[in-house]
Amino acid sequence: MTALPAGLTPGTYVIDPAHTELGFSVRHAMISKTRGRFSGVTGTMVFGEDVESATATAEIDAATVDTREPTRDGHLRSPDFFDVETYPTLSYTSTGITVKDDGYVLDGELRIKDVTRPVSLDVEFNGAATDPFGNKKLGFTATSVINRKDFGLTWNAALETGGVLVGDKVTISLEVEGNLVEGDQADSVQAQDADAVEAETEQAVADADQYPRITEDVRV
Repeated sequence: MTALPAGLTPGTYVIDPAHTELGFSVRHAMISKTRGRFSGVTGTMVFGEDVESATATAEIDAATVDTREPTRDGHLRSPDFFDVETYPTLSYTSTGITVKDDGYVLDGELRIKDVTRPVSLDVEFNGAATDPFGNKKLGFTATSVINRKDFGLTWNAALETGGVLVGDKVTISLEVEGNLVEGDQADSVQAQDADAVEAETEQAVADADQYPRITEDVRV
């Protein structure tokens, strides 16, 4: 077993939405990248006495997608992409963590719309701190690359010059800050997480039966 990083207090941490951001970038028109973010990220991280026992869950408000262009954001919220009226949230539930070089790899299940697939995150621990009000905090950076088509996000448009308008490969980057909760509040948070994990597992099993795993190259 691997000891927790120096300064990290074991316990349950609630993700601070005001200081957490899920960013993404995708190739546009074959020549540039469009960047965006989701600001509505909530969830928990639970740490025991070693790294391998750590767990994490997160829920993302799909309607908070923001690419700084209202028309494009409206299209992303439509049934062509996230269909936020039908699927108001995305979610991630960890399934394991391993130590790698000077960081970690967090394995988990990502759900977008009605599709759940395994996604691994490369994670860097940025440190722990106590703010002026006595709140214990920690921070992480995490990155990954997914193929949007694996999650049923298949909309595209052909270019007159060849190629397509939207790339398949999506680069994900997270900046996460968590606040330590203690006592009855921590117990309540963990109970809610257990219910959420059970629901996500049932959905993942149903998705696995409906959608065979896709392993196509994500390069664009």
